[in-house]
Amino acid sequence: MAGEISRRRLPFDALLLLLCFWAACAAGSEYMKYKDPKQPVNVRIKDLMKRMTLAEKIGQMTQIERSVASADVIQNYFIGSVLSGGGSVPATNASVEAWMNMVNEFQRGALSTRLGIPMIYGIDAVHGHNNVYKATVFPHNVGLGVTRDPQLVKKIGAATALEVRATGIPYVFAPCIAVCRDPRWGRCYESYSEDPAIVKAMTEIISGLQGEIPPGSRKGVPFVAGKQNVASCAKHYVGDGGTTKGINENNTVIDFHGLLSIHMQGYFSAVIKGVSTIMISFSSWNGVKMHANHDLITGFLKNKLRFRGFVISDWEGIDRMTPIPRSNYTYSVETGVLAGIDMIMVPYNYTDFIGNLTMLVNKNYIPMSRIDDAVKRILRVKFTMGLFENPIADLSLSHQLGSQEHRDLAREAVRKSLVLLKNGKPGCGPVLPLPKKAQKILVAGTHAHNLGYQCGGWTITWQGTSGNNNSVGTTILDAVRKTVDPSTEVVYYEQPDAGYVESSKFSYAIVVVGEHSYAESYGDSMNMSIPEPGPSIIKNVCGSVKCVVVIISGRPVVIEPYVAQMDALVAAWLPGTEGLGIADVLFGDYGFTGKLARTWFRSVDQLPMNVGDPHYDPLYPFGFGLTTDPWKEN
Repeated sequence: MAGEISRRRLPFDALLLLLCFWAACAAGSEYMKYKDPKQPVNVRIKDLMKRMTLAEKIGQMTQIERSVASADVIQNYFIGSVLSGGGSVPATNASVEAWMNMVNEFQRGALSTRLGIPMIYGIDAVHGHNNVYKATVFPHNVGLGVTRDPQLVKKIGAATALEVRATGIPYVFAPCIAVCRDPRWGRCYESYSEDPAIVKAMTEIISGLQGEIPPGSRKGVPFVAGKQNVASCAKHYVGDGGTTKGINENNTVIDFHGLLSIHMQGYFSAVIKGVSTIMISFSSWNGVKMHANHDLITGFLKNKLRFRGFVISDWEGIDRMTPIPRSNYTYSVETGVLAGIDMIMVPYNYTDFIGNLTMLVNKNYIPMSRIDDAVKRILRVKFTMGLFENPIADLSLSHQLGSQEHRDLAREAVRKSLVLLKNGKPGCGPVLPLPKKAQKILVAGTHAHNLGYQCGGWTITWQGTSGNNNSVGTTILDAVRKTVDPSTEVVYYEQPDAGYVESSKFSYAIVVVGEHSYAESYGDSMNMSIPEPGPSIIKNVCGSVKCVVVIISGRPVVIEPYVAQMDALVAAWLPGTEGLGIADVLFGDYGFTGKLARTWFRSVDQLPMNVGDPHYDPLYPFGFGLTTDPWKEN
């Protein structure tokens, strides 16, 4: 009897197995709207989010540094984003292929997860693809503001996007739209101007990086045109350039009207242009840490301005909410996420972040609605930029890195960013343009033959470098040698003494001195002086021969004590790799056109001092800049 029952059940069991098999097949071939590029973005977001677990959602909110990332880590923790910190590279002088292989390896980890959500790789490309060997390094923003040329910076944005995409990276932490109100700030060179109108105009770089947003697009919705563009990041929201005494990450004391009229102008424009992400500032506003400021992040940026991209923290930004960083990390995670930050730049201790955020959600300290808002925004950017359709990069754009077209564009930017502050001593005629044909000329100074100083901070490494072995470009000395007449003898002597200069019978001298490279807090300065031996070189050379002094700096510096000795003075800021742009103008192939976008003070005692202030008494006022005509006879 038992055998009979078993024989009767056999067909039923077989049928059950068959039904299970069909169900499995149906599930495997299920139409998933989020994978269909023909579906509207919001439909794709909704479809994907209903499939996601809490762990998968929190993974999307997590950004980790490449040094702790691997395909396995990304797969196991559902990591949504990876970044390179300043100077964090796959290898010294890494090739395009090395960068791309690294990014693609991380991406394969993301694609191997249950839902296959691609990760987004981000990098600081703040004046070109500045972490990468052989990339074109454009002038820093302090110089680009001088040009007052939004279309030029748009072209620079487009060129930067191509070079970044050439290495397989789709996301940049740029532009910085800080309004630097005190040049003692170590990040002042990342700001276009003290004038919010210039900063606002220069947000046109977003249209270069991301592509031109189509007419009629909804305000605040992120936009990236395609595989030759990148998602951009306006930073640092908000008031980073207005801190007391210019101290980095300090407190900005200003009323709400001042915050809107000075520091918020660039963000109004960036949101309209479809900026994909916005990074929060380390600084505080009237004593409240920006990473904890719900009113400005959620209330104003998201609700009032209708920004629909995602908000990202700065590097360990939530850690620094407490007086001692990470002293109460659970509080920092809770406060930062509730304030409205969507993606946390962790960047190392990702298990701590994920564990704390998971606990806070499970215990209802952070509502699921806040997590869903964050993930929705992150997915919106990823869908909009086509990351689901094209997650793996290829070498089709590899020729764009450091291309001659981009170097020519950078050279043009250098020419237009120079400001002529003095041209001839009283009672004497103009010194510039210089004659290309002369018997013997001197090129002197610490910065005349130093690409590292010429490029400044955020170049190859976080703090920048010194010397000529880390970047590919043209120093000012090499540019002079290439520009003068073949019969002109060019003598290079970095630190000549006065006796040598006087006895050598030079026709004229070019002295190039300035600041050493720096970034962020390492650049904060209370004296704003040119370091020695710069002042001594000026004295030794300009006291003995007709001289043109070129200042390489990230901001105005103390020069009043030396100006009388100089025959001509040029502010060249941090021009980048293309030194030929300086020679183009010194020798008259092009004229000087740049006008100061920053007030040049007399002494640090006057700071902060900006155009329009009642105590305004500068050495050179905002908008100042002598001009010259091209010298065709040269």
